[in-house]
Amino acid sequence: MSHRAITRILPAQPTQDGAGVRLLRALGHQRQYRMDPFLMLDAFSSDDPDDYIAGFPPHPHRGFETVTYIVDGHMRHRDHLGNEGDLKAGGVQWMMAGRGIIHEEMPQQENGLLRGFQIWLNLPAADKMQPAHYRDIPAGAITRAELPEGGFIKLIAGTIPWATCPLQGPGEANAATQPLIADIRVMPGQFVDIPVPATHQALLYVFEGRLAAGGQAVEAGHTVWFGDQGETVHIAAAPGAEDGARVLLLAGKPLNEPIAQYGPFVMNTPEEIEQALRDYRDGVLAA
Repeated sequence: MSHRAITRILPAQPTQDGAGVRLLRALGHQRQYRMDPFLMLDAFSSDDPDDYIAGFPPHPHRGFETVTYIVDGHMRHRDHLGNEGDLKAGGVQWMMAGRGIIHEEMPQQENGLLRGFQIWLNLPAADKMQPAHYRDIPAGAITRAELPEGGFIKLIAGTIPWATCPLQGPGEANAATQPLIADIRVMPGQFVDIPVPATHQALLYVFEGRLAAGGQAVEAGHTVWFGDQGETVHIAAAPGAEDGARVLLLAGKPLNEPIAQYGPFVMNTPEEIEQALRDYRDGVLAA
């Protein structure tokens, strides 16, 4: 099977969000660095509570989905619907903002560390105004396949053909975007080839070790973007990477729809953004 070619390698950009939470924005820091249907990828990792303890106080969303994956620590959350939860390490929250939701997220460390990701996944125009809802997926419900010498694939969403038994992720997946999201670790000297549908765009975010990509070693904190041609994404640890490499794989089917965004509102036209702002001011965004 042919591998997809690497088109660019980019560093994630340090930024702050919420009430001063420090993070790396790996996707979406500029509009030309979106990858349809993904709008944003934030990586947060710290052993200093001052970097995240203020969290994300109540804020609105409309028009897209958020996928939050906690690697270490946990995240307390609640919303205007009265839902409350505590997302533990290894778990995923899949939130459909739809026509509107107001929620807050409060990061919490475990054994001195907080680490995880939040992904913003666009919705097609036809689905943007559906009722809001969410699903918490505990670590034990995440599909996992073992790789040699301690490597693994944790499949958060989508399907990966795997030997005689395809891997099926537990996450909700919109039929229009068909997201494939996976946490993959390869050990020194190891590699894995992940089939990606020809309809999908794909990238990797390196968050541990060093990845072999295009004849170079890619350090943690970088995204690796792939072209449209080829059947698989090749994931290999760089030579000399003592701990191998760990990456987050994002792939999805582009919507090819216009995007109008103002902060936490993602619609298709400026007029729809203006309506979202009016609805929020009038207290009916999430009614």
